[in-house]
Amino acid sequence: MSVSPDSFPHAPKDWDINIAKAIAKENGLTLSDDHKDVIRALQEYYHKVEFPHLRQIKDALDEKFHSRGGMKYLYTILPGGPVAQGCLLAGLDVPAGAIDKSFGSMA
Repeated sequence: MSVSPDSFPHAPKDWDINIAKAIAKENGLTLSDDHKDVIRALQEYYHKVEFPHLRQIKDALDEKFHSRGGMKYLYTILPGGPVAQGCLLAGLDVPAGAIDKSFGSMA
């Protein structure tokens, strides 16, 4: 998949795919088209919902990726948590409760 500015229409203004690639590398991931799909979905969700909550984001991701296995699938490509790690890659604020410093990622 080629990446153009139009590929991520809801991206934060200070975000670009190179930032996501660098964050992915720091997290031991190689950014794939599947990761880009999650990034795009999260950016779109944050664009639509003014104050996204953890449970809502998880439900939205589960529904969006249901045909691929939902949250179970997302944990295989984002082992640090689909919401927590996905938001970091997408340049979005990680919602409260997505990361518990004492136990690691929860979402």
